[in-house]
Amino acid sequence: MSQWLVLTIAMAAVCGVVLTITVLKERRIGEDDDPSETPDVIEYLTMMVGVVYAIVLGLAIAGVWEARSTAEDTVRAEAQALHEVSERARVWPAPVRDTIRADVNSYVDYVVHKEWPVMAERGELTQRGGDLLAKVRTDVMEYHPRDDFERESYQPLVDQVAAADSARMARADAADSTLPGVVWFGLIIGGVISIGVMYTLQIRRSGREMLMAGLFSALIAFLLFLVWDFDAPFSRGLPAAADPFLQLFPQK
Repeated sequence: MSQWLVLTIAMAAVCGVVLTITVLKERRIGEDDDPSETPDVIEYLTMMVGVVYAIVLGLAIAGVWEARSTAEDTVRAEAQALHEVSERARVWPAPVRDTIRADVNSYVDYVVHKEWPVMAERGELTQRGGDLLAKVRTDVMEYHPRDDFERESYQPLVDQVAAADSARMARADAADSTLPGVVWFGLIIGGVISIGVMYTLQIRRSGREMLMAGLFSALIAFLLFLVWDFDAPFSRGLPAAADPFLQLFPQK
């Protein structure tokens, strides 16, 4: 089932629950009830609950958005470093150059077509991908430059392989969820409380109140979905893609 369909159903369900409770609550209120008698302290506390939850939810969204951006930068850095290795190897003898490029292409092909689905499904990288990158490192480090020109290109190549390895480890760290369970508990409970405090203000069945209650509950559901979606950068509704690899290695 599409995650956007799940979101739509969840938002509609939250709206339906809120509006149903409003209707049932209205039927139990006596004719002598006066909604204008809501104590000022309750209105103040209700406002503070909304403000505190808005701050917490905003920080959560900012945190997962930053984690997603970092994950995308990590993928871009890894692809760029491998591209530099492939290009800088042109100054070395043809057999060494061709071996390095072949191993880089094998690694990229494996990451895009094999490792990426595993990373999206399980939130982890594969041992095979690490072995292929280690093969590239071995190709570079085992070559002994023959002259000063080749020596000048040797260290930059080693540095680029190290940069690719570092970016790969960062991608592994970003593959899993970034928010701990206790944060999710607070976000969900806070959302329930934020919606529940509407009833302390004597919400009635007027069209205006029903509309605002429905929109507010749908907004909470949408924002929680947004946090959940960005929490796993490589696996959920709007995942970070392997586009940098495909752009720099179009043959893949």
